[in-house]
Amino acid sequence: MASSLHSNNTQICPNPTALNGGSAADGNSQISKKPRLYADPPPLFTPSDIMSEFSHHDPAVARINNGSFGCCPSSVLSAQYQLQLQWLRQPDNFYFNQLQPKIIQSRTIIKDIINADHVDEVSIVDNATTAAAIVLQQIAWGFAEGKFCRGDAAVMLHYAYGAVKKSVEAYVMRAGGYVIEVPLPFPVSSADEIVKEFRQALRRGKQNGRKVRLAVIDHVTSMPTVVIPVKELVTICREEGVDQVFVDAAHGIGCVDVDMKQIGADFYTSNLHKWFFCPPSVAFLYCKKSTNNSDLHHPVVSHEYGNGLAIESAWIGTRDYSSYLVVPKVLEFINRFEGGIEGIKKRNHEYVVEMGQMLVKAWGTRLGCPPEMCSSMVMVGLPACLGISSDHDALELRTCLRDKFGVEVPIYYGPPKDGEEGGVVTGYARISYQVYNKVEDYYKFRDAINQLVDNAFTCASLPIS
Repeated sequence: MASSLHSNNTQICPNPTALNGGSAADGNSQISKKPRLYADPPPLFTPSDIMSEFSHHDPAVARINNGSFGCCPSSVLSAQYQLQLQWLRQPDNFYFNQLQPKIIQSRTIIKDIINADHVDEVSIVDNATTAAAIVLQQIAWGFAEGKFCRGDAAVMLHYAYGAVKKSVEAYVMRAGGYVIEVPLPFPVSSADEIVKEFRQALRRGKQNGRKVRLAVIDHVTSMPTVVIPVKELVTICREEGVDQVFVDAAHGIGCVDVDMKQIGADFYTSNLHKWFFCPPSVAFLYCKKSTNNSDLHHPVVSHEYGNGLAIESAWIGTRDYSSYLVVPKVLEFINRFEGGIEGIKKRNHEYVVEMGQMLVKAWGTRLGCPPEMCSSMVMVGLPACLGISSDHDALELRTCLRDKFGVEVPIYYGPPKDGEEGGVVTGYARISYQVYNKVEDYYKFRDAINQLVDNAFTCASLPIS
């Protein structure tokens, strides 16, 4: 794809049939239909519209780290502000007459997008970490109440998000569960490597008569970032008799295909502020209706306790719920792109792979996984001569890139494998692509690393903090 598509700071496709993989004569779009707010679609964004929507971003920074905190367009921020004013103007009226209907409207939109059966399966919470606590709290009660035997297992990926790992420790291990981490290779060459390791971990979990009570599976791992074959792993869990499957997809909606019927998990959570353009912070938690959900409760207990998770989560005391309520406005924003969220997701993937390949070609390195295992993020190998030899080096290099070059990008340290010696790539950058990005952002990153290499920079020369 031509780099000129990046430099105009937009994602509008001049030939939508070509975007969908068809010819100009083929009028059948391959992009699935998602809910729209209008009978007639709104006008598509122009390049200047996109620039205006994200004009609050710091123009001095190459922001290629959408994966960490996401982004929110100005039109959605304005809608959020109006909702906040409505609350402040007359909070009693807003509480009694508007809050719950608006939350149900947002839940209904999410239900349609993720292909859930019923709106009751969708709860809105403030963060995927909160959603994980809800699921893991239920598991902890299972141990505490004698439903599970001490030593029964929970399985999670080694590259599970750090906060979720801590939650597993706090809820499952403390309650008497035995936790097995699935080792994953990195760099990874194929999904088969992940499937093999996962099968072996489940079998370890069932040794000595144990039962595997829960599998925690990332949809897109955070660092290093790889798309996990969740449908295959959920199927394996069913075959192996795992009680419940929880998919942690903090990077899910707007980044990868999210279809509850196809994935088949008992629980699935995704942030809406990372790749779905909501303001921070908001997430959804899907709980399959056929699963026994009577013991699912929000960890913050308030007046709605016992009325079902979705109702409990919609009121956990006085706080700002405006990020829960702007989902209709976000959908309006998304539908001004060709193909809606599916089109955005497809183009983001193509662009981030193209930019990743440009960078590894410039540095003589490699991507951390095949393009088909990338989402809207990809791991890019950094020159070995930078001497990244620890997590501390990775963090200090990230700080250097931010402070001296105006580039915001996370850096990952991957220790060399047994037998590997000098000249091995041990540092990877996780680059993201979102609708506001342009090719110059990635050129700025490339040039910053090239300058460091030309200056014989190594991480050993960074000040010790």
